[in-house]
Amino acid sequence: KDVQKEREPHVFLSKEEVKEKIQSYNSSVTDKLKMTLNANGIYTGFIKVQMELCRPITVQSSQSQGKCAPSNQETAFYLPDGCVNTLHISSTNTVREVIEALLKKFFVADNPAKFALYKRCHKEDQVYTCKLSDREHPLYLRLVAGPKTEMLSFVLREHETGEVMWEAFSIPELQNFLRILDKEENDQLQILKNRYAAYRGKLEEALRGVLKPG
Repeated sequence: KDVQKEREPHVFLSKEEVKEKIQSYNSSVTDKLKMTLNANGIYTGFIKVQMELCRPITVQSSQSQGKCAPSNQETAFYLPDGCVNTLHISSTNTVREVIEALLKKFFVADNPAKFALYKRCHKEDQVYTCKLSDREHPLYLRLVAGPKTEMLSFVLREHETGEVMWEAFSIPELQNFLRILDKEENDQLQILKNRYAAYRGKLEEALRGVLKPG
């Protein structure tokens, strides 16, 4: 169930409170992805982000990485649904920075403004998905919720259709999307033709059997 983002104030925690929460968090961790408190009060840790992308993404080839100009060595494809990626971040990193780091990690050339980070949580035997604002801090949310992903998990999605910043897409990207859609349409059409051809063959075979002289 998708709901509007609930306004949850970022409660200021003292260094001692953060230390206690991190100790409690680490004692419950089962995958060795623990948090670390630094002397300056900033803590670091890991979050897992599930990719739920409906539209294709554009990925740079190894030859075009690091170049500023658009390259024809970019490929658009659909990411398998349900992919989970792990990021090491700090308590100061915002949602926007997490999105940018996630895309950079996998050489995604798309504009980060096309994407949004959601939190998925359980409440009263129901699962809620809420869009996070760009200035929220995912590691803080992870710390407060504890390490169990059943209680809180993060999901990367595109903005809803009505929120899409179409000007953020380049012409090559849009052309790639059209090519992918054309290919999918042709593939589905061929599957449909093959299905009816097989059905027609069985009908013709049955008719020959019925009409065959006794």
